[in-house]
Amino acid sequence: MAPSNQTPADGFAPHIGRSISLDHAAQFLGVSRRTIYNRIREGRLRTVRTIGGSQRVLLDSVEQLQAQMRAALPPPRTDKRGSVVGALALVLWCAAAAAPADAQPRAHRARLSADLADHLAAGSQTINVIVHGDKATVDALATRYNLTVGRHLRSGGVLRVTAGQLAALQADDTVDHLSGDIRLRSTADVTAESIGADQVWAGVGDLPALSGAGVGVAVIDSGIDTRHSALRNRVVASVDFTGGSGGDLYGHGTHVASVIAGQIGRTFDTREYQGIASGAHLIDLRALDDDGSGYASDVIEAIDWAIAHRRQFNIRVINLSLGGPVLQPFRDDPLCEAVERAVRVGIVVVAAAGNFGKTEDGKVVYGGITSPANSPYAIAVGAVDTHGTPQRSDDTIASYSSRGPTRYDLIIKPDLSAPGSHIAGAEAAGSYLALSHPERHVTGSGANAYIQLSGTSQAAAVTSGAVALLLDARSNLQPGETKAVLQLTSSFVVSTGVLTAGAGSLNVLAAAHFVESNLRGLLPATEISGEPSTPSGVLTTYSPTGQQLLAGQSINWSGSKVRSSSVVWSGSIIRSDSAVRSVSVAWPSLPVGGSRMLYMNGSGFSPGSHIRSGSLFGDDSIVWSGSLFGDDSIVWSGSLFGDDSIVWSGSLFGDDSIVWSGSVED
Repeated sequence: MAPSNQTPADGFAPHIGRSISLDHAAQFLGVSRRTIYNRIREGRLRTVRTIGGSQRVLLDSVEQLQAQMRAALPPPRTDKRGSVVGALALVLWCAAAAAPADAQPRAHRARLSADLADHLAAGSQTINVIVHGDKATVDALATRYNLTVGRHLRSGGVLRVTAGQLAALQADDTVDHLSGDIRLRSTADVTAESIGADQVWAGVGDLPALSGAGVGVAVIDSGIDTRHSALRNRVVASVDFTGGSGGDLYGHGTHVASVIAGQIGRTFDTREYQGIASGAHLIDLRALDDDGSGYASDVIEAIDWAIAHRRQFNIRVINLSLGGPVLQPFRDDPLCEAVERAVRVGIVVVAAAGNFGKTEDGKVVYGGITSPANSPYAIAVGAVDTHGTPQRSDDTIASYSSRGPTRYDLIIKPDLSAPGSHIAGAEAAGSYLALSHPERHVTGSGANAYIQLSGTSQAAAVTSGAVALLLDARSNLQPGETKAVLQLTSSFVVSTGVLTAGAGSLNVLAAAHFVESNLRGLLPATEISGEPSTPSGVLTTYSPTGQQLLAGQSINWSGSKVRSSSVVWSGSIIRSDSAVRSVSVAWPSLPVGGSRMLYMNGSGFSPGSHIRSGSLFGDDSIVWSGSLFGDDSIVWSGSLFGDDSIVWSGSLFGDDSIVWSGSVED
């Protein structure tokens, strides 16, 4: 098919050639970028990869889809003689003349908007319907079908109906069409698109379509409301460790579970919502009470249950969107010990970093990582605020997100960050969160209701879903490898560092490509919502002798090289303007499940390489270990932080969180 030169009314004209960008395809068809990805996944649009790795859509497939869309539109209506209307009237007249005298007229059916059709199919019990007519007409309909008038409009009214009443309204001869009083939002949920998950679902380029199918994710939380449409048939086992009768009266676990593996919303106004790994199955391990709190012992029991039943339900991931105070070194913490047991048998444990990044009066807090995220065996996740856009260029770390290092052990945390602010997910009917925070309700009702929550709990859930996608791509991926892949392929967040954002912002698209390449070659550069996303190449590893930060030959501080004698404790060890170069950066043996030695150089990653003495840490490397800190204090040079010096004393990690002075900015 020859490419069209026609320019649409909006002024967009595709480039003449064999392929166009995804954004141009969306403009040409008049649809969203997400719809383009859906059509790619369905096979209705075909794509190619450029040498630089960008995905483009074949123009002939775009034009074929455009032709199909036009063919599906209703014929144009006009009142001119000899037009379609006249022809249609003639056809109808002929049909009537030829019909038997005893033929019954076709039953009347008012046209329904797509959302109302979904409500009708789902049997919804609370639906707001807009009808047209004056006040008398609206009141007459309400009286005829025993309906409640929500409000009168100048052009009609809003009626509150059930699915049965909606069917009766549709059959009413006086009603021509019905529309839902849908909830309008300033922005749609962009979580999946912002981490590249929608592209992973579609299977872009050489990457197969991934959904997390077959992967079991254990959600240790306040329970899961399996009545919600997003979670029906997703939970394969449910155990209550609190002594209760199951369910989710708090609402937190249901929301978290849907972010991980929720199915696509069933109604028109909820179709934007889908879990990161909608093909994965869930194991509901309730360890938090109706108020969202619980005992460490219950969480430990739940972890051990998951370990014991991991083969039965193929439990590959444990999500811990919870946390408590760090009261001892991780080696002595029984909760951290349980996490280590899980990781050692091959389960990836994802934990929320905590929501203690600032005080009530807005001062920045460091050292607020909670347990068990403080364990080096857990993937600790901080929260990114996407500001309602899929583009990563305006992302920031949420101010509430806990920063490292960890108390007692001084481990670099979080490990990475993921979207955690204003995340839409399933709303458990009648739960505490739903009843106490009606302002957070997004859309829908009953089994189709969605609520918006924020926190590192949500960021952990997003990451657990991403891990399930990677395990779908490669089932033998080990916990240590998974953590390393997620860190290395994450991207820098502007004006933050490893104690605030970890290695960077989660990019599951880059991670999936790297896994697909069998962890070989250069770290993949990707494109998310029209913007390039470069992997950070940052990795943290832990051993009993200390922790290592591996990020290239040089580490920059606001464009200036850090002296080899400097110990940089702040949220900005690596800033966004740092260039991470792949010059002899070593990947030592992974703490758990890592059977290979990998290193990164100009040609990329390769297994089995020997690391020569002296190549691991040059003059500019920073090694984190307990030996860095003497018995008394470490004094920071005023040259690092402007005019004021910061002194860390032996009381650094006392009973209260340490608040840095206002002169240190995140």
